[in-house]
Amino acid sequence: MRPVVLACVVVPVTAVLYGVLGLLRRRQDRWHRVMVERAAGLLQDPYRAAAHRWWPGDDVQAAAAALLLDGLVTVNHRGNLSLTAAGSDPDRTAGHPLPDALLDALRRRTAPALLGNVSQRDAAFNAARAEFHAAGRTAAQHEIPVFRREPGAAGQIALLLVLAHMLVTVLALAGLAPRGPVESAAVAATAVGLVAQLVWFGVYGRLRTAHTQRDAWAEQVARAGLHPALAELARRDPEAVARLRTSRWRVRRGRNRGRPRRRSTPAGAPPA
Repeated sequence: MRPVVLACVVVPVTAVLYGVLGLLRRRQDRWHRVMVERAAGLLQDPYRAAAHRWWPGDDVQAAAAALLLDGLVTVNHRGNLSLTAAGSDPDRTAGHPLPDALLDALRRRTAPALLGNVSQRDAAFNAARAEFHAAGRTAAQHEIPVFRREPGAAGQIALLLVLAHMLVTVLALAGLAPRGPVESAAVAATAVGLVAQLVWFGVYGRLRTAHTQRDAWAEQVARAGLHPALAELARRDPEAVARLRTSRWRVRRGRNRGRPRRRSTPAGAPPA
């Protein structure tokens, strides 16, 4: 094969391969923009935006703050949450699934409870919380193109053809004896194109899975500010915010673990 003919084959193939990279990158950028727009719309619910924040400002703290602002619960200096008369009313709701789940968890207790105990040990509350956030992510990903990590059958055939083309090019280069500057330039262009094709495989492999490292949902969550309920509670009653923090890091209320204390002596017995 003449060097000029070989260069006229290798260079266009290299250009096509890098054009494929450009199209793939453009498609992934479009996918990411759509995901950002969808996530931004769903994260207008501040509880979803607070889901992955550090716990002093996360969604559980925000739900407790909302219940305090609505007068459904109170919190004492030790962090124990107690239902008010309005909170004990089974017909009263907080108006949002997450605070409602926390309110239901407190109604199931027979004594004041700690927020840390509820968040760690109340399976029903954690299930409701997980369901609420999972619904948000499912809605964000609905009808969004999913990128496969492995190419389809047509893509695999194309990759095999490229490998065969590269093998033929290497064998052809080994048998060439360029004559004159034109053929020498053609051989150099062919060699550069062949190296570029080898580099292309590595770039293609990284780019094909690059979308898995870009989480539009997490990016929007990171940009979200403090939950409005926590901000309002901090403005009205900073001491209540501090008590909620105490309630969150404490898990055990005491030896009775939130249950009413038992009398050490029978009722009616004379004191010692």
